[in-house]
Amino acid sequence: MEKNAVEELQGIIDKLTSPEGCPWDKEQTAQTLADYVIEESHELVSAIRSGNVADIREELGDVAFLLLFVARLYEKDGQFTFADALNNNKAKMIRRHPHVFGDTVFDSLDEQLKAWEKIKRAEHADEDGKPKGLYDSLPESLPPLLKAYRIHSKAARVGFTWPEDEEVEQQVEAEWLEWLDASANNDAEAQKHELGDLLFSITELGRRKGIKASEALDLATRRFLKRFARMEELARQQGQDFAALSLDEKDELWNTAKAEEEAKS
Repeated sequence: MEKNAVEELQGIIDKLTSPEGCPWDKEQTAQTLADYVIEESHELVSAIRSGNVADIREELGDVAFLLLFVARLYEKDGQFTFADALNNNKAKMIRRHPHVFGDTVFDSLDEQLKAWEKIKRAEHADEDGKPKGLYDSLPESLPPLLKAYRIHSKAARVGFTWPEDEEVEQQVEAEWLEWLDASANNDAEAQKHELGDLLFSITELGRRKGIKASEALDLATRRFLKRFARMEELARQQGQDFAALSLDEKDELWNTAKAEEEAKS
């Protein structure tokens, strides 16, 4: 029987880490690979958001390779196998979806998410059966905007959030006014504080509309970079030094690039 793709990739990893393998790969540990997992995961996210299927396929393979590499290292140490990790996840998904794999019925998605959070916390209870705190499982290393989204999402699952969207909008407005006050007083620390509060509140406003602030900001930066590159191209076509142009001239190029983009869409 032919090996499947996962087994073949595991074979590649075994060859790379064998005595006759690659000097670099043989020196790797789960700890040294951790940053590469983060980097490749970001590249996969970028590919997904770009919509380029070939890039998505490539980056998905890179992430899979690293996950298998990490699992293989733990297996060689006799701690667990990749199959153990998959079986653990399978059991967890069944446990956390009683409405799919059992007879439980939820009246709404909100009730389902609350139950998910309750089950998850119970899974990580201490020796005395005391469940962990709501945020104990929140990774410290999460990017700030994603962390803020997760914090709001978890808080909402236990009912600690504004009842109405309008109240969140009012909170955003209040934070904006506090930012203006801090700016008027030229207090750097207060400005940092209020800007953080403003971003935190906007993140919740987006979450309630089904928008992740991290994704929205990423898309905005992509639009900016694309338009800026077009501005530089237009300046070159006109025989101009972009950096030497006045702000008004740069604005004209920006408007042209934006209009071209909107016309294509």
